[in-house]
Amino acid sequence: MLGRPKIVLASGSPRRLALLNQAGIEPDALRPADVDETPKRGELPRACANRLARAKADAALKSVQLDDELRGSFIISADTVVAVGRRILPKANLVDEASQCLRLLSGRNHRVYTAITLVTPKEAFRQRLVETRVRFKRLSEDDIQAYIGSGEWRGKAGGYAVQGIAGSFVVKMVGSYTNVVGLPLYETTTLLAGEGFPIRFGWLNTVAV
Repeated sequence: MLGRPKIVLASGSPRRLALLNQAGIEPDALRPADVDETPKRGELPRACANRLARAKADAALKSVQLDDELRGSFIISADTVVAVGRRILPKANLVDEASQCLRLLSGRNHRVYTAITLVTPKEAFRQRLVETRVRFKRLSEDDIQAYIGSGEWRGKAGGYAVQGIAGSFVVKMVGSYTNVVGLPLYETTTLLAGEGFPIRFGWLNTVAV
């Protein structure tokens, strides 16, 4: 895309890419970072999200610095954490993990935090943390087993994907919906615009589907 600075998304998440596309921004490259996302002992949810988003940005920056085509790009990274109180729920990859998450979330409030890190072309770092409060309905064992069977929970923080079937579990949400999906668009575009990225460049002739 000529006429605007390059931008790199430090993620391999199809959801984050789709959200950035939704805002009319098409990344020039994806640079997912191989970062250990295990929370540190006693680490609070906010601190964990901030640390991991920064680590992903650092890793992507190192990759971009070695690439003549991408050097000097804007870089966006993000990390999403689902928490009940101070307890950070895992990114569920096993059935037992997902079942445990869903039983814990059933009929309760939880919080979803996404930290965004923006690296500017001059390699300055900007960060935002967004919090959304979510309440689930009381889930029956049939609800849980059927949702496990859907497979939508795999690799998702807290063992659910709000943009899919689990959207029907949400009784109430206070805050950003796109934050719960994985990339809060208002804060992301505001960060980019504040650093001079032309966020409206791709809006022309964009047709909603």
